Amino acid sequence: MSVAAPSRRLAGRCLFCQTLPIRPLVQHQQRRTAIFGGGKKDEDASESPKPAKANPILEEYQRRNPQAATPGQQQQARPQAGDLAASSIFEDDRRAQKQQEQYAAEHDGGEDGPTKAGGPTRDPQNMLRVLDPDPNSRERWERKKVIQMIRKGGRLSKQQVIKRTEREHLIRSHNLKTSVKKLGMLARQISGKTIDDAITQMRFSKKKVAQDVLKQLEFARDEAVVTRGMGLGSAAPAGNASQTSPAVLGTMPVAPTLVEGAAAVAAPMQIQLKDGKRHKVASPSTIYVDQAWVGRGPFGQLPDYRARGKVNIMRTPWTSLTVLLKEEATRVREYEEREEKRKQEKLGKGLWMPLPDRPVQWQRQWYCF
Repeated sequence: MSVAAPSRRLAGRCLFCQTLPIRPLVQHQQRRTAIFGGGKKDEDASESPKPAKANPILEEYQRRNPQAATPGQQQQARPQAGDLAASSIFEDDRRAQKQQEQYAAEHDGGEDGPTKAGGPTRDPQNMLRVLDPDPNSRERWERKKVIQMIRKGGRLSKQQVIKRTEREHLIRSHNLKTSVKKLGMLARQISGKTIDDAITQMRFSKKKVAQDVLKQLEFARDEAVVTRGMGLGSAAPAGNASQTSPAVLGTMPVAPTLVEGAAAVAAPMQIQLKDGKRHKVASPSTIYVDQAWVGRGPFGQLPDYRARGKVNIMRTPWTSLTVLLKEEATRVREYEEREEKRKQEKLGKGLWMPLPDRPVQWQRQWYCF
């Protein structure tokens, strides 16, 4: 009973004035009018507008901006059909295009003059200061190379000819979590094999690190094809062996004898490698692993928990793999050089052979460079 008493007491109160008891309807309306204001207004009073309260902030803004429209006269700007919104990502491009057209109209004489697509004309000297930070060193290097070419009569050395006519690609892998001994066995396994045979060997190898070597070989092959143009073969038809693709001979012009030699090995041939093994060359542009060596990386730390609460710190090795890729044309050239040397040694044994005639390249003939 004690709990229900307050609820019964509240139920007998008015919703608007809880402190007063319930009165007749007339008295309740009078009390409500006294608290919350007048009740229903007359029609004449409702039609007459109330005077608007003064807004000092709005008045100050209108005083400073006379051209600004009043809130009643302000109309919402609607975007036209085909226009871009202010928040569009293409708004900056359109603004730049308008500025470019305005610049072209001011500096080129409007529609009659030529239009500059890039805006202001770029100064090559300013660009050179950024692209060539040390122009004096570059000029000294160019002068040195010109002097060398004049002294040698414009002839290229053997190494320069090889660099211009044969392609190679050197790539180093990231550090692999293995030792030098374990990775060295795989490096010796793939060295000397074609890139496809090396990938096949790593694919079926039981070594754990062989999967990382496989990914590295695939990446090296793809990078050599894209950056160096290796392994693309000849663009000439298969029946025409006299034409050789620039992808095989290099981007620089070479001597006619080199072109003829490269065209001669276009057909499959069998050569003998340096270690005495026979090797069949199907195409001079086939990629093979010329060298593969291992590099030691940093050492990590790993705890080795022992008896009686002792802990030893083990040094876990990290190792990298470096691969040098070349084309079969290099093997063919080396084989021909070895055969020519062996032939000369056989024919020249016990036979005097004069030195070749060479032009004098210096003022004194006993100082020939």
